[in-house]
Amino acid sequence: MTYLIIDRRRCSLACILLATLICAVMIGFPSASSADEALDARVQRFLDDQTRDWRDLNVPYQDGKILHDIVVEHGFTRAVEIGTSTGHSTIWIAWAMSKTGGQLTTVEIDERRYNQARENVAEAGLSDYVEFVLGDAHQIVPRLEGSFDFVFSDADKDWYVNYFDALYPKLTGNACFTAHNVRESRIRSGRWQAQYLAHVRTVSDMETILHPDARAGVAVTCKK
Repeated sequence: MTYLIIDRRRCSLACILLATLICAVMIGFPSASSADEALDARVQRFLDDQTRDWRDLNVPYQDGKILHDIVVEHGFTRAVEIGTSTGHSTIWIAWAMSKTGGQLTTVEIDERRYNQARENVAEAGLSDYVEFVLGDAHQIVPRLEGSFDFVFSDADKDWYVNYFDALYPKLTGNACFTAHNVRESRIRSGRWQAQYLAHVRTVSDMETILHPDARAGVAVTCKK
C-alpha cells in the first residue's frame, strides 16, 4: 500500500510538471503571434499614413504590395534592392522578410534619401530586417557576397542589364529578379525597356512576365 501511495505521488508530480510545460509552451505561442500582429499593424498604419507623401522616385503602393506578396508567396529570405530612394519599396520588402525570417540589403547613392529611408524604416519598425548600403550601385552590386533569392532593381534604368548580369550567377535555384518601370506600352519604343526584356528573355532557365496588376510596371523574371 505504501508503494502505491508513493507511485501515485510521483505520477501526480509528473503530471503537474507536464501540465506546467504544456501551459508554458501554449502561452509562448500567443506571445509570438501577438508580436507579429503588432508589427503588422504598425507597418500597415505607417504605410497608410504615408500613402500620399511618397516622392523621390518611390514605387506606387500597389507595386510595393506586389513585391511583398512575391517574397511571402515564395518564402524568400535573402533579398537585394538596387535603389532605396526614401524607403517605400524597402518597407514592403522588409515587411515580407519579417514574415519569412529573411534579410534585405538595399543600396542607395543619394545620402539624403539614404538617411530618410533609414528613418522611415525605423519608424515602421523594420530596421532589424534591413542592411542599408550608401554608395554607387555600379561598384557595390557586383561585389555583393552570397546567394540571393529575390532582387528588386529600381535604380538607373539603362544599367538594368548590368545589374541583372552581375547578380545572375548569385541567384538561387528558385530566385526571382524584379525590375521596376517596365511596361508593355514602352516595349516597342526601342528604349531601355525593350533592351532589358530582350536580354532577360534569352536566359534559358528563367521566365519573364510583366505583372498585370502593376501601376508603374513590374517585370518579374523567375527561375523555372
